[in-house]
Amino acid sequence: MLKNKGGILYLVGLIISIVIVIVLYIKYSEDPVIDEQVNDVKEVSSFDPEKEKELKAQADIFFTSISQVPKEDIPSNKIALGKMLYFDTRLSLDGTISCNSCHDMNTYGVDNLALSPGDTKELGNRNSPTVFYAHLHSMQFWDGRAKDVEEQAEGPILNPVEHNIPSGEFLAKRLREVEEYQTLFKEVYPDSAQPITFATITNAIGAFERQLAPMSRFDEWLDGDKDALSTHEKEGLKAFIDNACITCHNGPALGGSMLQKFGLYGDYWEHTKSGVIDNGVFDLSKNENDRYVFKSPGLRNVEMTYPYFHDGSVESLEEAVRIMGKLQITNELSEEDVQSITAFLKALTADVDDEFKQQ
Repeated sequence: MLKNKGGILYLVGLIISIVIVIVLYIKYSEDPVIDEQVNDVKEVSSFDPEKEKELKAQADIFFTSISQVPKEDIPSNKIALGKMLYFDTRLSLDGTISCNSCHDMNTYGVDNLALSPGDTKELGNRNSPTVFYAHLHSMQFWDGRAKDVEEQAEGPILNPVEHNIPSGEFLAKRLREVEEYQTLFKEVYPDSAQPITFATITNAIGAFERQLAPMSRFDEWLDGDKDALSTHEKEGLKAFIDNACITCHNGPALGGSMLQKFGLYGDYWEHTKSGVIDNGVFDLSKNENDRYVFKSPGLRNVEMTYPYFHDGSVESLEEAVRIMGKLQITNELSEEDVQSITAFLKALTADVDDEFKQQ
């Protein structure tokens, strides 16, 4: 099953890549002005109204503003319960960590560590990604093995290196002994004979995580505010599109929708200086085509969610951009493009409201 899932997702990713390249080819070949800009990004020093219009038309093909993403109608009491669970250390065996420990609401949903310590202080083997915007991804975890944030919440809780809870029933029984949880779960799940189950616990956590999608300046620009981005950031957006970064990083989350080999044009560890070579999806599927394949991460808040890549091996955003240029696209990025793309990526930074942070 895992083998088929990995192969299918990888194939879907390749198909998406091909479609995007075709769309770009058709669009640029039909518009000589845009074609001229694609071939010589360095000539763009400012954005007059016509250039702005052209760039906006391209961006609208590949990206979606957070304001345009349908918002689920989730009861406020379920969200509040999910928040309470998210910050509760009783969700780890020895009570030493909560979901927030590795995905800190005060630091853009991460802990800024290469690898995170679990309940027993043992380190995990992959970098903890941000939970901000995670519900917009079509799969969860670096290997894409979970379909949504509710299923993702199950994994760390039962992982012996992370929360170290022996079983879902063990956790449910623990929380059933808490009077406040008895009341809250009964209010949120009134039709359940037993409101507190592992499924309702992770369902409530997912409800909370689905609120974590703040608007960035890039969203404001997509919504029509031409002054929301600087000229340098617009140049970076253009370089991002022209260098085919949108092949893997598109949609509302700017990624998170496909599996891709890390190192299409070289061995990633030679550039990241990774201490351990991670086989990616291959470890699950045992399919040779899945070796070094990982989920393409969403890029929102990438400025604040360092260190980078599946193993947190790179601290600098600029260096991460350089490495991606060397490993994932045919032409190595110029230093000008590295700097402008980095500037654009910083326009994706957005924090959640204080109501989602621990009080």
